[in-house]
Amino acid sequence: MEYVDRPDRPSILRKIGLYTSPHLRSVRERIQINNVPLTEEQFAKYFFETWDRLEKSALDAGRPADVTAKPVYFRFLTLMALHTYMREGVDAAIIECGIGGEYDSTNILVHPVVTGVSNLGIDHVGVLGSTIEEIAWHKAGIMKTGSPALAVEQDPIAMEVLRKRAEEKNVKLQFVGRNPLLDNVQLGLAADFQKTNASLAIAMAVAYLNAIGYHLQKDEPQSTLPAGFKRGLEQVQWGGRCETRREKNIAWYIDGGHTLDSIQLAGKWFATQIKPADKSSTKKRKRVLLFNQQTRDATALARALHDTLATALGAEKPFTHAVFCSNVTFKDAGYKPDLVSVNANAEDVHELRVQKGLAEAWKGIDEETEVTVLRTIEEAVNLVREISAGGDEEVMVLVTGSLHLVGGFLEVLETGGQKVGA
Repeated sequence: MEYVDRPDRPSILRKIGLYTSPHLRSVRERIQINNVPLTEEQFAKYFFETWDRLEKSALDAGRPADVTAKPVYFRFLTLMALHTYMREGVDAAIIECGIGGEYDSTNILVHPVVTGVSNLGIDHVGVLGSTIEEIAWHKAGIMKTGSPALAVEQDPIAMEVLRKRAEEKNVKLQFVGRNPLLDNVQLGLAADFQKTNASLAIAMAVAYLNAIGYHLQKDEPQSTLPAGFKRGLEQVQWGGRCETRREKNIAWYIDGGHTLDSIQLAGKWFATQIKPADKSSTKKRKRVLLFNQQTRDATALARALHDTLATALGAEKPFTHAVFCSNVTFKDAGYKPDLVSVNANAEDVHELRVQKGLAEAWKGIDEETEVTVLRTIEEAVNLVREISAGGDEEVMVLVTGSLHLVGGFLEVLETGGQKVGA
């Protein structure tokens, strides 16, 4: 298959919408146009236009215009995103499903041009079920009759469920393998597994462009990616996903992995960043784990992370220090409103029950690690800076376990008066 640039075709995709969840630092991140979140003014405008129309609809129907006239948080934002894209004249939109697929509010889109399913893992078990079969069944709900569907090659059990659901829906499903043309592309997102995601992205983009008349594919041997594809893949950035930031004496490796699969991938990525140890040196290299997971099985995730790194590093211990904190951002100011997780048990957070449990578990996993429990992300960051102070070697820090943790962490880095860069 050859991908062919079409310079003869004028661009009709001037505005591209992107709707994703969750956000890291600001809810405005969820609704983007041309890779830029809505401004505060835009967000307020379209929020109240949506809010007021819902109230008017309720009044016109003779119903109360109170909160009962409004959908819940994610459904409201989905409705608001679609309203925004129509008002802004968006030419095409990429809509990420919230939870599941079959009963997700994004299913208001009944005729998508193309749908895609990435690698599935065990997550949201309270809603989707505890087995990969149940989760795959829900995820397949985004497939729509008359629209082609794509999915990455993955667990055979999940693939079989997706295949059966596609047959039931009379949908043409194609499984996408890793695109060999990516071997010579340096992705903007680090980690080898991102090339699987990139392969799906390429296939979906080609399907969309072909559907609107660009015809990028020809049945010939593989050649090269179009320049625009390559440029996009090299320049793509996604905060908190295999992201590296540096400041004096510290390299922060940041990934929001929060399932067993994703935490193992984060560990493998981190392992690739560690240089082989100097066998002639007796000096212990400092590496720090900054971790939290407030609502899932935190201990299982931490153990999986340790096992992944221990396997990759051999005799060398993964971390010299482990810091477990809550998702509370600042010592004095607490949370920013956008960073509050309504799913966390407030008493557990206040008593640091999860963090204390993680500390005890980690001591059992690796008794040589210096373990600390702290109340806030700000205090955890300050401790890491104390650990790195005065040294001449860069301290490596893996920040992972939760997107809420990562969002608060980035808020601390970018508002704490330190100069931090990629």
